[in-house]
Amino acid sequence: MSINGKLNEVPLYIKVNSLDNVAIIVNYGGLKQGTVFPCGLELKENVPQGHKVALTDLTQDQTIIRYGEVIGYAVTSIKKGSWIDESLVKLPSPPKLDELSISDKVPDLLPPLEGHTFEGYRNKDGSAGIKNILGITTSVQCVAGVLNYAVSRIKKEILPKYANVHDVVALNHTYGCGVAINAPEAKIPIRTIQSMAIHPNFGGEIMVVGLGCEKLLPERLVPDGDTANIVSLQDHQGFTKMVQTIIEMAEERLEKLNDRQRVICPVSDLVVGLQCGGSDAFSGVTANPAVGYAADLLVQAGATVLFSEVTEVRDAVHLLTPRAINEDVGTALIREMKWYDNYLQKGDADRSANPSPGNKKGGLANVVEKSLGSIAKSGSSPISGVLSPGEKATHKGLIFAATPASDFVCGTLQLASGMHLQVFTTGRGTPYGLAMAPVIKVSTRNSLMEQWGDLIDVNAGRIATGEATIEEVGWELFHLILDVASGRKQTWAEHWGLHNDLSLFNPAPVT
Repeated sequence: MSINGKLNEVPLYIKVNSLDNVAIIVNYGGLKQGTVFPCGLELKENVPQGHKVALTDLTQDQTIIRYGEVIGYAVTSIKKGSWIDESLVKLPSPPKLDELSISDKVPDLLPPLEGHTFEGYRNKDGSAGIKNILGITTSVQCVAGVLNYAVSRIKKEILPKYANVHDVVALNHTYGCGVAINAPEAKIPIRTIQSMAIHPNFGGEIMVVGLGCEKLLPERLVPDGDTANIVSLQDHQGFTKMVQTIIEMAEERLEKLNDRQRVICPVSDLVVGLQCGGSDAFSGVTANPAVGYAADLLVQAGATVLFSEVTEVRDAVHLLTPRAINEDVGTALIREMKWYDNYLQKGDADRSANPSPGNKKGGLANVVEKSLGSIAKSGSSPISGVLSPGEKATHKGLIFAATPASDFVCGTLQLASGMHLQVFTTGRGTPYGLAMAPVIKVSTRNSLMEQWGDLIDVNAGRIATGEATIEEVGWELFHLILDVASGRKQTWAEHWGLHNDLSLFNPAPVT
């Protein structure tokens, strides 16, 4: 990556790869027509921050190259120094999945990174948690109102007695009744709820609230179907009794959770999720590469790292399958891409629905450019495994956990895979958070950090202006991850108590 110009003195642009024939404008507020860069490039028109400028004359249908890859074709001839907005970029075809190379460029494993630990809560099954939370699972949406009322009372009346317990969280969702429970794809939402019920941040204390007539039986959500962990509302006489039963069962579990203490844990106990939302053209050159560097450090230290978002990987998958550690992993990655292609086709949708209007305002022309920036979060480690939506991670290293690109659905599915905390990059800004796990927010631009200083945890925008390197921000993230996992530092989302609702991915029919 090259930056043309000096901070606060001259106009700046970033050219990522020597093959690129476009660059993005760094300066806040963009640059005016007639601006001349030190290299001699003159802007033919106003170009907004983050948007592309042509570095050469382009003819109609000529390839437009960014990240050293073709992101599209010129709709018409474009003069050097012109603004290339999304209307001038024709979307190319996606990589053909049956023609991808597999495991032919597997990166060498870097030496183990030793001497780093965190303070977590050891669970009976050998796993570790980073929070001490009572999670109360629901088997059907009908009970959410009663449970929310009970949880509100628990937090006000009961929780203050148990100083070592961080929170009580209701795992509400919109599943369990009026659904095709035996449809093949129903396995996705069901295993998602099952996995969240035993999340490592819950300390092994299981509690499920059901109604009594739902299709998703509460017994399916507890290990071994133990009914001692279930409250069925239809078995109780009136609202007051329902609430009191929930409170009493919750307090039994709070007493046990309160006895837990943090202990030294190896980094290999951590499962860290990676996600981006409100992305812009800086995402792929600042925040995501820095997160990728931190991901490599985590993998070196033995952790499990999840990267996701199928639609924001699909157009760059040809850069990932060569990194699969073996043919089985590469084939599994292709399998998830094919499944999602078919899913979109059934819904009469295609990949052009991504990016969002905000992404385009931030300089992203299409899903190809977005994908190339998105996969930078995966760093450079070998891809050691692939998870279908909602599957639990069972081994270490860099794993592709297949999810939709939706922030809320991706976050829910990564929680089901066992994620302890999430690193979330954003260029446009979002107050997104999760109740079950801390979310570390990373900005792509200095101006977003200045605007949202009490929502952004790490500013990677310094990379674009030459104030910091990818490596420096990557190490900062790595240390912050361990501090947050240990409870030594809070994210802003934790500080403000911000969290979004769980959002299940349900591709099965609703009857």
